[in-house]
Amino acid sequence: MTREEKDLQITELKQLLADNSVVYLTDASGLNSEATTNLRRACYKKDVYVRVVKNTLLRRAMDESEGTDYSELYEVLSGQTALLLGNVGNVPAKLLKEFRKKHNKPVLKAAYVEEACYLGDDQIDVLTEVKSKDELVADVIALLQSPIKNVVGALNSGGNTISGLVKALQERG
Repeated sequence: MTREEKDLQITELKQLLADNSVVYLTDASGLNSEATTNLRRACYKKDVYVRVVKNTLLRRAMDESEGTDYSELYEVLSGQTALLLGNVGNVPAKLLKEFRKKHNKPVLKAAYVEEACYLGDDQIDVLTEVKSKDELVADVIALLQSPIKNVVGALNSGGNTISGLVKALQERG
């Protein structure tokens, strides 16, 4: 691979890292071609980008990425690395967990989700439970709406009895 080709790949990887907030590093070595194709299809359906990368080029791209510190992931950059990229934190983890019901790979090396690093395959269960920013915002909105709905409901039901009371008093007087 020439220097220009390496620089081009590093630039592409930097752009991929900038465009995606979720980065999973996996080891998919040992998967046969059919299983690899099935994994790629499953990722495509879930809007997860898959790419096998050279560790040295990925590390350089991570080093040169602005605004994000991937240094905790450097220790797992050895052997074969398949990069899974997306924008929803738990989707790749759920996808890997489902895929591994039939296959023993890919093994999770590390993940970078919502500015936090998760190292090791034992983190996959934790990652399936991670909520995206959108899910957290929806939860907060639901929590905030609940008391408001109760107050509005109480005012509406109380309003009927108060107006009824006022009418009765007017008719009486």
